[in-house]
Amino acid sequence: MNGEFGSGVTMAAVEVHFDLPRVGDDWPPVEVESLWAETVGDDVVRLTNVPWFVRGVASGDLVRVEADADGVLWAAEHLEWSGNCTIRVVPFRSGPLHGSRQRVLDAFEPFGVTGEGIQQYGLVALEVPPDADLAGVQRVLRAGARDGWWDYEEGCVSDEWTAAARSR
Repeated sequence: MNGEFGSGVTMAAVEVHFDLPRVGDDWPPVEVESLWAETVGDDVVRLTNVPWFVRGVASGDLVRVEADADGVLWAAEHLEWSGNCTIRVVPFRSGPLHGSRQRVLDAFEPFGVTGEGIQQYGLVALEVPPDADLAGVQRVLRAGARDGWWDYEEGCVSDEWTAAARSR
């Protein structure tokens, strides 16, 4: 996967690995998460997918990376936030959505929210752009949690997201 910047500079797709601290005995269920990114400088990448488990980063963020002895890229420093929020949703198998990750994505599509589901963990990672109706997205999240459709967590949110939550 290669792309082009407007200046004609070729960007290579790379995998960036993030160490994940454990919150409890079994979460997150992995110790390392790999995200796709595009190179934008010698040691700087822009994340191109929504993180499943990494906290504090979102798709589009700039990250400084360091290569280990095997050439594997590891996240070293978060440089710039994209403005996107990352929200993780786990639809309940016993709930009205019957665990459907696609129905979660469909519920947020009218807000311009995109995302990705992963069957192995029954999880949907949502990318909420900064120009989305944040209060509307939050209303749907809260209603789904209240009505037994899903549980959710905020992986990376903005001050605007927090302000919208306070104004409810």
